[in-house]
Amino acid sequence: MKIIDKLAWIEIKDGKILSTKSFGKEKYYIPGGKREAGESDIEALTREISEELQVQLIPSSIYYMGTFEAQADSHPEGTLVKMTCYTAEYTGELKASSEIEWVEWLNYADLERVSAVDKIIFKQLKEQGDLH
Repeated sequence: MKIIDKLAWIEIKDGKILSTKSFGKEKYYIPGGKREAGESDIEALTREISEELQVQLIPSSIYYMGTFEAQADSHPEGTLVKMTCYTAEYTGELKASSEIEWVEWLNYADLERVSAVDKIIFKQLKEQGDLH
């Protein structure tokens, strides 16, 4: 079994979660990405968010939310994505950058528009009353 190790930033506002769609992809994904060699979770997450959304996460506000696993979209069966999620405050204005085509605030009704691992996260956030 292959595992794709990813980090994600959970940003919720008014019962909606920040999601992104990359060029050439069908599904929306919670923003984040893979770590580079030697990076900690925090280093990788802050770099990825800066590259993708042009905002700076405030390191002292970064808080572990949970780790979730599911079949990776557009990968062979048995390839899992492991998403380690954090919340954090940020500075700057959210703007699509790098490989990001769209930035959108999604709610629970958008469940079918997101990846398998994001669906698990959406369901937990809905149960907690954070996602409408």
